[in-house]
Amino acid sequence: MNYNFVRWMPRGWLAVLPLVALFFAGCASNDAPPPGPDPETQVAHFHVGDTVTVVFTGLPNDDLLPHEEPIKEDGTITLDSIGPVKAAGKTAGELQNDIHDLYVPKYYTHLNVTVKTGDRVFYVTGEVKNPGRQIYSGQMTVTKAITSAGDFTDFANRKKDWLIRANGQRIRVNCDDIMDGSAPDPQVYPGDQIQVTRRLF
Repeated sequence: MNYNFVRWMPRGWLAVLPLVALFFAGCASNDAPPPGPDPETQVAHFHVGDTVTVVFTGLPNDDLLPHEEPIKEDGTITLDSIGPVKAAGKTAGELQNDIHDLYVPKYYTHLNVTVKTGDRVFYVTGEVKNPGRQIYSGQMTVTKAITSAGDFTDFANRKKDWLIRANGQRIRVNCDDIMDGSAPDPQVYPGDQIQVTRRLF
């Protein structure tokens, strides 16, 4: 510190100096980005196409049998008595609680609900190097799915391929347009299939 400066500074300013230092220190600390979410605390959420199994226990009779169903395109599964239930975007625990609250106390006084899901998969067939079943491990697009299956063969028709949703909807895909940025890269969900066709010449 410049002590000559302090000696000639008016006496009132000396009392203010610590406050000024605290102010600038606080501003500097605010520039630090907030900590991101801990990856270990992230919980898997259901997606369209996931197969969900709902098991009911705690009833005197087997009034409710286990229910297994892929999540439909609208994000729901349909259960006896209560009808459609939103499943996509929820964790297993959240879906269990929602189903329980729809049944209890309207239909039953006591009920245990367990929600499970199997392997989340999609399929790539046709002119790729490793066709077949692929594990869905996170957000997926058509081009990423084709890469996960070993990429195109030399005979692949990149301009006319198909994305087939779990509900049967067929979407034509031009992978060349996707690669050059002139077309969007559609999302792939569990249960979907990508068909890579063979070119004629």
